[in-house]
Amino acid sequence: MPVGLIGADQGEPVTLPTVSFANAAPGKEGGTDRADLTKTVRGTLPTGSPDFVYLPVDVPRGVREIAVSYTYVKTPVPAGAQGNALDIGIFDERGTEPGGPGFRGWSGGARDGFFIRADEATPGYVAGPVRAGTWHIALGPYTVAPEGLPYEVTITLRFGEAGTTPTPVYPPEHAGGRGRAWYRGDCHLHSVHSDGKRTPAEIATAARAAGLDFINSSEHNTHTAHSAWQGLWGDDLLILTGEEITTRNGHVIALSTDPGTFVDWRYRARDNRFGHYAKAVRRAGGLVVPAHPHATCIGCHWKFGFGEADAVEVWNGPYTPEDEIALAEWDNSLVAAVRASKPWIPAMGNSDAHREPDTVGLPQTVVLAEELSRDAILAGIRAGRSYIAESSAVALSFGVSDGRGGHAGIGERLRAGADGPVTVRLEVTGVPGCTAHFVTDQGTLFTSTLPESGSGTVEWRTTPMYAAYVRAEVRHPATVPGLPGAPAALTNPVFLDISSCLATLWFETTHASDEKLPLRLDPDHHTLHRVPRRDAGTHLADEVKSAMSISSWSTATTRSPAAFVRKELDVAKERVNAPGY
Repeated sequence: MPVGLIGADQGEPVTLPTVSFANAAPGKEGGTDRADLTKTVRGTLPTGSPDFVYLPVDVPRGVREIAVSYTYVKTPVPAGAQGNALDIGIFDERGTEPGGPGFRGWSGGARDGFFIRADEATPGYVAGPVRAGTWHIALGPYTVAPEGLPYEVTITLRFGEAGTTPTPVYPPEHAGGRGRAWYRGDCHLHSVHSDGKRTPAEIATAARAAGLDFINSSEHNTHTAHSAWQGLWGDDLLILTGEEITTRNGHVIALSTDPGTFVDWRYRARDNRFGHYAKAVRRAGGLVVPAHPHATCIGCHWKFGFGEADAVEVWNGPYTPEDEIALAEWDNSLVAAVRASKPWIPAMGNSDAHREPDTVGLPQTVVLAEELSRDAILAGIRAGRSYIAESSAVALSFGVSDGRGGHAGIGERLRAGADGPVTVRLEVTGVPGCTAHFVTDQGTLFTSTLPESGSGTVEWRTTPMYAAYVRAEVRHPATVPGLPGAPAALTNPVFLDISSCLATLWFETTHASDEKLPLRLDPDHHTLHRVPRRDAGTHLADEVKSAMSISSWSTATTRSPAAFVRKELDVAKERVNAPGY
């Protein structure tokens, strides 16, 4: 049955003529022994087709299973032109409304067919009753050749008694763990439930072999893997459930949403809908993490901005120049956050492993968490208490201290005087042949070659005035001219905040008009006492002496308080200005 494309506004979904199985419903007795019914639809999608084309199918009563297969012509194209690529999925009788309840599965271009019935479905598709009504097969012309995209869709209805839909079993939100500790995880993984080749069992085995403590299920535009992990979790492995929302303007990880949550992907940046779905991720308890933001595959480059991001994936699989660009862009965002005194976005790294030989846990995000639980891991990622490592062989400790008991670790802040000395310290193991780099808002300000053993400690001194933040990179030797070596590890920043000085001021006045002199004060930090001049100025010194309960000053001169601050309180001479006239 050939069909044509019904026109619509550019970018709006298009609906094809309905496929009808007329008179196919069971008889009045409700019999379910009818023979299978099959229909095939053929057509051609032109260049410029909308992102989604819906093929309605009228499903009669008594259907036990719906099966769909499809093919399309992969037309040869000249160099520089895009060939044909056609994705597929399906919505049930509840409709195709974005974010609505009708979603029943999506396989993109990973499969040439699928089935759905009550007791089972193809991975990526939601098992459940095949209810009567109008279903919609969703065709997604990802790219279309200049000659168009010829396709063929075959729909088969099988009648019979519906089976029983199994109750989904989801992973627990807590694992044994080690209490407050650094936990290693990979939050971007694909199985046979989307375009991966590994089963969930194979992923769990690979995760344990990689030394991981937690993983996140992140299939493309489907949530069906959420219930596929039964028997695979344990005290040593926390399994989180999420999705890789794969739009035409970039991919984003919905990290650890409530089990069973599906988040829609059918929008572009121009549609101004992403904020709505980002909020949906958070309502479901998850984090919004743009993935591989500078990937060069079609539709992979992130175009929604980072205003809704809870973290960003700056390292995706084996390190590439695309990751180097993502890392630089993220570092620029840290500078912008400091300048505007706004929240900063933490970085993370994941493997995006699909199949052999992709390495699960290359890289991995190492998170400081109070326990190995969903809430604690997400809190650590959200706060930036994490670093990225190429494997479990790499471990590090990174922090700053001010010499007076103040200390801050990764993702934290240290408040100190503008020119107060701060010591930056990195301890690292498992990185033979590497170099340590300390990166600030000014760029890389310190570099040190690590011992050949791969274990070493590096220290550097700075001040909050000189460096608004410090983060560490541990890199292998460069292999590509003009590019730095790939990292073995990199950290989120430690911020160095200039402390606001709390001050009490005594202001000596001689004339009544002095009371009206304008003073530049910060009411939150400064307390002002006006003191009339008496006794040749000794009254001011007496007032200060009394207020501070100090008896060692000579009141012969107003310079005595300044001398006390310098000598007794050990404040540097250049930081104290004595009173003057």
